[in-house]
Amino acid sequence: MTDRLKDGLEGTPAFGHFRREEWVDLQQLSSDFRFDIRYARNDNFLGEAVYPIAAAYLLKPVAQDLLAVQADLLPLGFSLLIFDAYRPWSVTRLFWDRSTPEMRKYLADPAQGSAHNRGCAVDLSLVDLKNNLPVQMPSDFDELNLRAHTDFQDAPLLARSLRDLLQAKMKAHRFSGIKNEWWHFNHELARSSPVINQPIDGFS
Repeated sequence: MTDRLKDGLEGTPAFGHFRREEWVDLQQLSSDFRFDIRYARNDNFLGEAVYPIAAAYLLKPVAQDLLAVQADLLPLGFSLLIFDAYRPWSVTRLFWDRSTPEMRKYLADPAQGSAHNRGCAVDLSLVDLKNNLPVQMPSDFDELNLRAHTDFQDAPLLARSLRDLLQAKMKAHRFSGIKNEWWHFNHELARSSPVINQPIDGFS
């Protein structure tokens, strides 16, 4: 892989080298995880599939911390519902190019790359194990408006409580949230990990 994607974009971040042994397939890591990979379907904010397969990968240390979050939640009757994990840089750029200025307030600028491109971010929610259904949160995943903000209060008490539970459990294991997307969490290793543009179906 070249150090830079030679497409003429000013400020494109340098790409790191992909090493398969450094990554974990979350679908193989735990049978307790649930998955709803909408970017492999057309029910996402772009209205089209941007992944050729429904897959979720993270760097190994990040995946192990996510497993610790899961272990904290299971005794409470919840499992993690994963929407997205590693995202190729080219998809981050596609999101940016297809979005309005208002939408870009909720998106990573491809000129810097995102924690998703580094295998150090995950988008997720909770599943209630009593009925195996996603819990109600203040907004849907990728609902790009004020309802998605972590301080949004005009939502049912249970939804706000479950949002806050997710935030607390993730923060206990080296993840930090962002103010305008309750579902998005960056791992602290993002600060020292390179941007990757490996295709989502190129991990085998």
